[in-house]
Amino acid sequence: MEILAIANQKGGVGKTTTAVNLAASLSAKRKRVLLIDLDPQGNATTGTGLHKNELALTAADVLLDGVSIAEATVMSPAGFDVVGANKELAGMDITLMGQENSHTLLADALDVLMEDQQNSKKKGYDYIVMDCAPSLNLLTINALVATDGVIIPMQCEYYALEGLADLSQTIERLTELNPKLHIKGVVRTLFDARNTLANDVSQELEAHFGDIMYRTHIPRNVRLAEAPAHGMPVLAFEKNSKGAQAYLQLAAEVIKQSRAAKKQA
Repeated sequence: MEILAIANQKGGVGKTTTAVNLAASLSAKRKRVLLIDLDPQGNATTGTGLHKNELALTAADVLLDGVSIAEATVMSPAGFDVVGANKELAGMDITLMGQENSHTLLADALDVLMEDQQNSKKKGYDYIVMDCAPSLNLLTINALVATDGVIIPMQCEYYALEGLADLSQTIERLTELNPKLHIKGVVRTLFDARNTLANDVSQELEAHFGDIMYRTHIPRNVRLAEAPAHGMPVLAFEKNSKGAQAYLQLAAEVIKQSRAAKKQA
């Protein structure tokens, strides 16, 4: 089971879009996927067709009340499992302030899930994808402490470069809490190849990050923008769109990465 955090401290870079559509694309490639929504806005939850305010249990119950991830998991209309989120996650930093293990709550819950799956005869998850809030709050720290690697959605603009530098520093600091923590890959989102600035920033990213830059570019795409309004990933909304095909290519790259890492282990 590989645990992936989709994170960027800057908002508006396609983070939730990437979390939902990567999960859907991995599922389409016959991988067992669990999407965990860690953003109080609950956009990833609604993007899979679930009604966030009608959920009996959410990520808040897992983190605040010790409910198991298995209990909080529901099958989404999108065809993969989800631990949803809503406004109950808001203010978690204040609620857990001073609690000794506040930064490891999610990691502990995932350890229990992994142990249960190892003891079960059923096939466990291949991937857990976590959608993080666009800020360095306690929810994001929990995700970074629990993850195997971070996928950073990156819009090719100069302000986004500053946000990426901040996130890189945060990841470096948190390696003391999670030695496995590293940047698994950077994916260019909302990309317009006709834009000179986008191409310039893209070249800077390739020069700096090299091999961990995904080759897939996620384009600006009307279908990608429309799909959330219909409560579905773009693959279900319009599978032949450029956005859907791009996320399928990204999923293929992620799977290839995973296979290469297993061979090296």
